[in-house]
Amino acid sequence: MSYKVEIIDNKPIKIYKVVCHMITMGDVDDPDIYLASPIYDWQQTEKGKWIMSHSYKQPIYHQMLDQNIFGYRYAISAFLKEKDYTYYCLKWPDNY
Repeated sequence: MSYKVEIIDNKPIKIYKVVCHMITMGDVDDPDIYLASPIYDWQQTEKGKWIMSHSYKQPIYHQMLDQNIFGYRYAISAFLKEKDYTYYCLKWPDNY
């Protein structure tokens, strides 16, 4: 897990960058448009709602080509403060 330290209210706080969800998509014309539905569905889950409300900055996604399926893989990353990162690791231990 990578982290950086930011000063918040004159206190140093570790901010962890966490890959919190992966989406696999086949070969489509415009994968960013087709990505909207799986992201929305994920945001409606318990984990998605928690990430969206506790991420220090807005979560981001990264697109990667997946040669194994001739499609795409997306990684959604969130930025969590140290106490939220600890909670995340305890609540979803298989995802950190």
